[in-house]
Amino acid sequence: MYADCHAVSSARKVFEEMTVKDVVTWSSMIAAYVACNSPLDAFRVFHQMGQTNEKPNSVTLVSLLSACTKMLDVRAGESIHSYVIMSQMEMDVALGTALFNMYAKCGKIDEAVVVFNSMDGKNLQSCTVMMSVLADHGRHKDVISLFNQMEDMGLQPDSLVFAVILSACSHAGLVCEGKRYFDRMVRMYGIKPSVEHYGCMVDLLGRSGLIQEAYDIIKGMPMEPNGVILRSFLAACRNHGWVPSLDVDLLSKLESELGANYVLTANVFSTFASWKDANNIRVAMKQKGLEKVPGCSWVEV
Repeated sequence: MYADCHAVSSARKVFEEMTVKDVVTWSSMIAAYVACNSPLDAFRVFHQMGQTNEKPNSVTLVSLLSACTKMLDVRAGESIHSYVIMSQMEMDVALGTALFNMYAKCGKIDEAVVVFNSMDGKNLQSCTVMMSVLADHGRHKDVISLFNQMEDMGLQPDSLVFAVILSACSHAGLVCEGKRYFDRMVRMYGIKPSVEHYGCMVDLLGRSGLIQEAYDIIKGMPMEPNGVILRSFLAACRNHGWVPSLDVDLLSKLESELGANYVLTANVFSTFASWKDANNIRVAMKQKGLEKVPGCSWVEV
């Protein structure tokens, strides 16, 4: 209860007051630290657990693998994997999913695939996570292949699965496939498209230069397009040098306090030599004291 309320210090106090601790008690304390974003403390509790000769179960290891993922500590994750093998512990769905997710988030995608393929039981969640990590590593054809395997196993995809595969089609430039999966989601599985699904389609069409089709989707959405969709659309307009009947109402839906929106909109106007409109946008940005946060990237070593 304390851990769920993010009062991990109170949870630890109750834990220390207990005179008898079983594997559930230790696992709960480890999970509490992981949930409260204190992975190092989770490993310290696990070390204390080992000193009491209490054997961990799969639930304990799932939490520890989550801690490894948070810290991007593949060596610790490999140690847990070795323990699973040496102790001949059953690789259930939860443990297998946590293990291959750890490998994938640490950049070891081939190891993640090996673990996934070795799992006897796979469910919708494990397949969805695997599809997501494959998409993150640019293996978009493997995402589609896994989707087909999932259907062959009799698993019915949900809205999250379709969001993953539509995103994969977008980044791979698979326009026909993306349209087919979107139509399949609605007609075959009766899933009502969410703003994320529409966003994937706008991004897919925009990246491929089909600006008019992307614009038609935005105008036909049953809900208001969010800032992510509009920025994706405007970026596509800028990149391909064409905007179909761009209206002020569409631009007014962008967040007015985000400097990047002003810069992007001004760049779109500049593309069409609308210098007055572009200048007005930049003047309004300065008057509000807004700045565009520079982009950045980093490498974890």
